[in-house]
Amino acid sequence: MTALRTAVDDRGIATVTIDHLPINLVTIEVFFELAAEIERLAHDDSVRTVVFRSANPEWFLAHFDVEAIQGFPREQPVPTEIGPYDQMCETLRTMPKATIAVITGRVGGGGSELALACDMRFVTPDAIFSQPEVALGIIPGAGGTVRLPRLIGRSRALEVVLGCDDIDAATAERWGWVNRVLSSDEIDAFVDRLAGRIASFPRHAVAAAKESVVRSEVVVVDHLLAETVAFNAALASDETHDRMQRFLDAGGQTPEGERRLGQLAGEL
Repeated sequence: MTALRTAVDDRGIATVTIDHLPINLVTIEVFFELAAEIERLAHDDSVRTVVFRSANPEWFLAHFDVEAIQGFPREQPVPTEIGPYDQMCETLRTMPKATIAVITGRVGGGGSELALACDMRFVTPDAIFSQPEVALGIIPGAGGTVRLPRLIGRSRALEVVLGCDDIDAATAERWGWVNRVLSSDEIDAFVDRLAGRIASFPRHAVAAAKESVVRSEVVVVDHLLAETVAFNAALASDETHDRMQRFLDAGGQTPEGERRLGQLAGEL
């Protein structure tokens, strides 16, 4: 079954709704679907702006499937180009149209990294952010250590990545992780108006302006490659696989466990 619903209105605004019960876990299948849809939207000339949202108010995207990560090969060759998940996120960052994430609940790990790759993030007060990977013995492997410091600075990024704790919406806004915190009554209208304004402007000017901003983000791909090398090295550890199993046994990837993800990570 599809985990995504995409609708394009007459202004050229594509709204991608994520709906993968119970917690919008990024399974391998969900990743393939997301990657294919993002690539399609990037090259669809009828689309002027892309908005991502969730059908589940509790979760935007939980994180990548830890059970799937357990099955990744422990020994991998040194990469010479970025992998598929990084490529998906780079498509979001570099496509010649605006990409916007609307977040009303929890987002963590690989889901957080997808949101980080979007041009803008608008959230409600209930939104909660996390990068729990270090507690599991790995590191953020899809841009978390690359994009987050560029947004919030070195020290705050290290607090997030090394602390593996939940970050509330107000803190995320104050740090520059998100554009704005908006009430649940106003967020949809605000994002719709902004997406509509961008979609109404000349396509070539929007593309050129975004390309110019992207050029200011130097050596991103090189840093993504280095992050992948570090992720693969951490994944080879026996302790990592022990911690990932403990995470699952303690309720990770269940609604009950994921509602207290920061606390669960600390218990590992």
